[in-house]
Amino acid sequence: MELRELRRRLRLYIAGFIMGAADIVPGVSGGTMAFILGIYDGLIDAIRRCTSPEAVRMLCTLRWREALRTLPWAFLLTLGLGILTAIAALSTPLKWMLEHRLSWILGFFFGLVAASIVCVFRRVSAWSFSRIAALLAGGAAGWIVVGLSQVRTPPDGVWYLVLCGAVAISAMILPGISGSFILLLMGRYDYVLNAVHQLKSGVEPLRQLTILAFFALGVVIGIAGFIRLLAWLLRRFHDVTIALLIGFMIGSLRKVWPWKIGGRIENANLMPDPASGEFGIALALALAGLLLVLAIEYAARRMEEREPAE
Repeated sequence: MELRELRRRLRLYIAGFIMGAADIVPGVSGGTMAFILGIYDGLIDAIRRCTSPEAVRMLCTLRWREALRTLPWAFLLTLGLGILTAIAALSTPLKWMLEHRLSWILGFFFGLVAASIVCVFRRVSAWSFSRIAALLAGGAAGWIVVGLSQVRTPPDGVWYLVLCGAVAISAMILPGISGSFILLLMGRYDYVLNAVHQLKSGVEPLRQLTILAFFALGVVIGIAGFIRLLAWLLRRFHDVTIALLIGFMIGSLRKVWPWKIGGRIENANLMPDPASGEFGIALALALAGLLLVLAIEYAARRMEEREPAE
């Protein structure tokens, strides 16, 4: 493998890791991270091609070499490996922080999302009435969705787990709509995250693998259907769709507001006490998140400018 391709794979892996870390936290979207890293359009197109009827026909007729040669499997596998690494490595510490240091972790991701909104604004070539209307509609929809109440007694059947996977992955692809938060709304966030944690600890591995397998089946079903609609919208109405997605991101800030009643992420927001030590730490982490996104966006833009020259 030549050095240029190795660097490209490493960048994709790191991008996947960042997306996976974001997806663990309810209220933060991996799609947002894909946006600022400059791989969003490529990700949508790669998933669309790998889930097309032609791709399925190649696999079903055992034309594997042709499929490997013509489809962007390397892109998706490298990105997916980064996402899975982040989930395996960070699910336990992030779960602990969500329970014991909620304002800290949400402060950091609030800064991430706020800076992401600023970065993504430049992807709209020109603002018109229709694009501003899409922005406002997306903001209202995102604000309402993240304010919905959690399902307290979710169904136990595997069909519901498959449904959760399908809905969550559809949300996860959208910047501003968190797949983890959708899982939280559907009452299966702790259930799936705990299955990952228990599998890593070796507790009832067969049961945890079964849970994750049914969830993964829903992910495959959801992504194969939803991605085609999103790809079509980006091709036909690119700027309006981007404006709508920016609105989702703005609306999602309601969920990642660092200060919650009782220190629980599912509870309502409250105003912080500026005199408390928690306030200063959360504010510093929000600034760190904001600066991190600006640095990532700057680096990604430099890479985009340098690659054609190479």
